[in-house]
Amino acid sequence: MTTVNNEGSAAANILSNLSIKEKEPETKTNELGQSAFLELMITQMNNQDPLSPQENTEFIAQLAQFSSVEGLEKLNSQFETFSGSFMSNQALQASSLVGTSVSVPTDTTQLMPGGIVAGSVDLEQSTSDMRISIYDEGGSLMGQVPLGSQPSGELVFRWDGQYMEVNGELLDWSMGEEPVAAGDYRFEVNANVDGQTEQLATSLSANVNSVTLGTNGEIILNLAGVGAVDIGQVTQFN
Repeated sequence: MTTVNNEGSAAANILSNLSIKEKEPETKTNELGQSAFLELMITQMNNQDPLSPQENTEFIAQLAQFSSVEGLEKLNSQFETFSGSFMSNQALQASSLVGTSVSVPTDTTQLMPGGIVAGSVDLEQSTSDMRISIYDEGGSLMGQVPLGSQPSGELVFRWDGQYMEVNGELLDWSMGEEPVAAGDYRFEVNANVDGQTEQLATSLSANVNSVTLGTNGEIILNLAGVGAVDIGQVTQFN
């Protein structure tokens, strides 16, 4: 018994010293190439029932179906490449907006040093009394601009921190002897319509600080005093 154990141990030592490399498994994919498809079709033809052979139209239909799938895969790949290039070009063009001003639907924006805030409202019908109230970042009322009666349509105003211009005309009104400090300001436009006071939606200008490309390819403008806004919400490039 001892001899058998020694022989077994010696054989095990010899086998352990042999350098035997296992063959690495081949990477399998689910893709069916054109050559593999043709090989599969030929095999199908060689093994078909001689008494009931498959018609040529069926083979042609299979080949046409494979070609369609292969064409769609190539088309999808090319479209993804084109889409990525298109979004990159869009982001590059949008980056030229940095440092410029755009108008978006908002009631709050930032007055830049030496800058001007442009705003607009839409009046569906004429009003007998209209006024613009300006609040600072803390919510304190800084000034109120009486505009009196106004016709229906778009009303455009511009404010430099001291004076107000409405529809191209400078008003006989001022915030004070000196312009207010640069910072964030909120604008509230109220109009008297049919005896009731209504607050109108405003669109204000804001400086573009930076541009961001979103995860879904959307272009986001980061506006001073406003925040992140989709470029599709821009109503005017100033």
